[in-house]
Amino acid sequence: MAAIGEKLGKDIVTAMKAREQETLTTLRMVKSALKNKEIDKREPLTDAEEQSILTTMLKQRRESIEQFTKGGRPELAAKEQVEIGLIEAYMPKAASEDDLRALVAAAVEQVTAENGGTKPGPKEMGSVMKVAQAKIAASGARADGKLVSELVKAELAKGA
Repeated sequence: MAAIGEKLGKDIVTAMKAREQETLTTLRMVKSALKNKEIDKREPLTDAEEQSILTTMLKQRRESIEQFTKGGRPELAAKEQVEIGLIEAYMPKAASEDDLRALVAAAVEQVTAENGGTKPGPKEMGSVMKVAQAKIAASGARADGKLVSELVKAELAKGA
């Protein structure tokens, strides 16, 4: 495993020594998810693949919080929130909204240039999203897809 896996292993040992059961359970769950994917792939995971797995886990936790909150189970929602905090520690820093806005604007400019100077409309949102996600990944930051989608939609609406 790459850097995330190594840090995870050290943190598991630390949590075991400190007898932090909740932390240990969450970290082991993350490690097993990474290991299962590595076994499926039959070769070590890249950093990007590890981040992708963690992103999926974070998304699942956020959806669970929403469901637990609707279902009147605040104690389960709180447990999921703690897990989100632990998993996010292994992710690169989230990009600020201003940084994302600049990357989205650059993506719109790139698509405009590719369209021969025609500013993309709401129908080309998919192609703009693809370019924006690539720019965000290249910057080494991470971003919530829902927020990026909203920013792209707002940027495309400006020109319409």
